[in-house]
Amino acid sequence: MCGISGVASFHPIHDRLYEGVHQLEYRGYDSCGVAFVENRHIEVRKDVGTVDEVDSRANLRNLEAHVGIAHTRWATHGKVTRENAHPHVSCDGAFAVVHNGIIANYRALRERLQQAGHRFRSETDTETIAHLVEDHFRRTGNVEAAWVATLRELEGSYALAMISVHDSDRIYCARQESPLIIGVGTDANYVGSDFNAFIEYTKNAVILDDGEYGIVSKDSYAIKRVRDGEVVEKPVMVIPWDSELSRKGGYPHFMLKEIHEQPQAARAALAIENSAILALVQAMAEARRIYLIGVGTTYYVALYGQYLFAELADVDVLPVSSDEFRYLDKSDPNTVVLAISQSGETYDTLMSLRHAKERGAKTAAIVNVVGSSIARLVDHVLLQGSGPEVCVVSTKAALAQMVLLTRLAIELGVVRGKLSRGSQEAACDALHRLPGEIETLLNERSGLIRAAAYRHAHMHNWLFLGRGIYYPIALESALKMKEVTYLHVEGMPGGFLKHGTLSLVDENLYTLVFVPPRESGELYTLTVSCVEEVRARGGFVIGFAFDPAPGLFDEIILFPPAHAITAPLLPLVGAQLLAYFTATALKRNVDKPRSLAKSVTVA
Repeated sequence: MCGISGVASFHPIHDRLYEGVHQLEYRGYDSCGVAFVENRHIEVRKDVGTVDEVDSRANLRNLEAHVGIAHTRWATHGKVTRENAHPHVSCDGAFAVVHNGIIANYRALRERLQQAGHRFRSETDTETIAHLVEDHFRRTGNVEAAWVATLRELEGSYALAMISVHDSDRIYCARQESPLIIGVGTDANYVGSDFNAFIEYTKNAVILDDGEYGIVSKDSYAIKRVRDGEVVEKPVMVIPWDSELSRKGGYPHFMLKEIHEQPQAARAALAIENSAILALVQAMAEARRIYLIGVGTTYYVALYGQYLFAELADVDVLPVSSDEFRYLDKSDPNTVVLAISQSGETYDTLMSLRHAKERGAKTAAIVNVVGSSIARLVDHVLLQGSGPEVCVVSTKAALAQMVLLTRLAIELGVVRGKLSRGSQEAACDALHRLPGEIETLLNERSGLIRAAAYRHAHMHNWLFLGRGIYYPIALESALKMKEVTYLHVEGMPGGFLKHGTLSLVDENLYTLVFVPPRESGELYTLTVSCVEEVRARGGFVIGFAFDPAPGLFDEIILFPPAHAITAPLLPLVGAQLLAYFTATALKRNVDKPRSLAKSVTVA
């Protein structure tokens, strides 16, 4: 949610600063801007629009500076205007700041600064920081002292980067509950809100923790604690991603590329050492209460996990949306809280984990980003290894998380005596066949799904129905469709239909039904009954199914045969394709849907 890029280099930074913020655009794209020091003057170039659009008007790359910061914004405080775009500068023009997060006490600070004569140009909380640094500098005459005094006054969440004419060779940065990383290069050092800001130039990184600030120059960096100014020695980690993974690789959109990367994402999840799985399984086996938490897509992943653990391990787990967790949490030392997050920085999930730890619970997480806040906070972490996911909507990361939950449920089922060794082997064999089955689906069904999407793109109202474990698949599929198409799509359990929603069925609403394999028995029969209910009222029904059913659907997409344990994941991939192709038919901004950002790091 918003992206920060900063470069301090021996050489002009125009390309590296621009590319850094361009690679972060998936985190926010309402507006963007750069600030750099030139001839003891800070120049700011910013405007509304994407990075390319702003570059075409403001010449973001036409500069000779050696130190600069940049930002791409997802609006929280203030409308999408040039004045509200970052960077923000102090009254005297001597300080420029970029910021991710929310300053909780900015109104009180702003009022105090206005009374002291400061003139504000924007509606943002961020501008308060620039004026506050200026105010403290007037008293101290020292940039670092002014920076620290400012940080000690801020309440809320932030990742910050600042430059100043009074110390023009350095970038000052800080973190509190919002990610910030220093990239360590050979001829330059970097600041970024995630690795993509600089992975093109270095894979060496140092991660700031809450309550720390950094001072970065072209040939050195230092990290200190805000509370006492003490230097913090931190290890340099090597980022395990290839920068090529962040590029489109010939695909028209990152979303389609990442859908096609799902076989590899599944293989990476299957390659995780079983010892890490078993360590978490042991903690779950000893717990009296287990929560699965996530928000948005990862909540639906958690809901999917609830069905897996019930079926495979005979264990009741409670899926809770992270934003609601603190109102329901009954954690104690006999509780395990397993969080799911692609970025490892999701604010609501991070706060829920901290809340659970305060109550003595054991914590665990499935995350995609090594070194992320959640990965470092929990007692057990499974790094899913899906590689960077650039499209705002999650596809490959979510599928890999479902694969890992399946592995956990299988092993817990064995520990609890619910699964025999033969059943375990059959389930594991099915998981290892899954990547190939997804490849078959992508190769053989994409054209059919694209044709269906273009035929039905005119329909603005949809129901996505599933029963049993196909219910969370319907919810996640509906979310994908609404995220990228802006259509009205409602996911629900099939049995819920006749308790109210059936009244909506007419020629202006289509229904997509996720039908399990026929050998699922009662689940198949009950799902088919939902189809009959809609058809009886003249509704148009598309079936995502594994078996032919002549005359049952108005249209059917058949999926390759699969084991019951992995079958739900194939129509999930099909629904991702349906959402993607419908969005392209409607000419939507697929990788950057309106009003959405990739990593939600604010409350």
